Amino acid sequence: MDVILKTNVDSLGEKDELVSVKAGYGRNYLIPQGKAILATASARKMHEETLRQRSHKASKMLEEANALAEKLQNVTIKIGAKVGEAGKIFGSVNTVQLAEALKAEGFQVDRKSIKMENESIKEVGSYKATVKLQKNVSVDISFEVVEE
Repeated sequence: MDVILKTNVDSLGEKDELVSVKAGYGRNYLIPQGKAILATASARKMHEETLRQRSHKASKMLEEANALAEKLQNVTIKIGAKVGEAGKIFGSVNTVQLAEALKAEGFQVDRKSIKMENESIKEVGSYKATVKLQKNVSVDISFEVVEE
């Protein structure tokens, strides 16, 4: 039985993928749970048209992500923090502060797409973080934690 997946299913496939499964698995689990639809001739035509339209949008978004990645590579962000006598920061610097600093520089980046080497930074210095802009586009940015 051929089905078109509506969501990502572990060990089976990703969204909008056409897969072949056993009839019982498809009829009793995937279709009732809303995770797939039966791949009839009309559903396949609609699926192909949806993929064609989505590929056009995806290529446009990929171009935008690559342009943003090139701009981000050349930027060094400075994050101010209150520092004690020993050089330790009161609190910590995390992805929320980094996302806010990027926004102040004019880059709209979701904090969930930022991965830092350390979960939270508690000392003044230079650090690196990875920003995942799209599925295949990520960029390393450098930032400094400085004393306010």
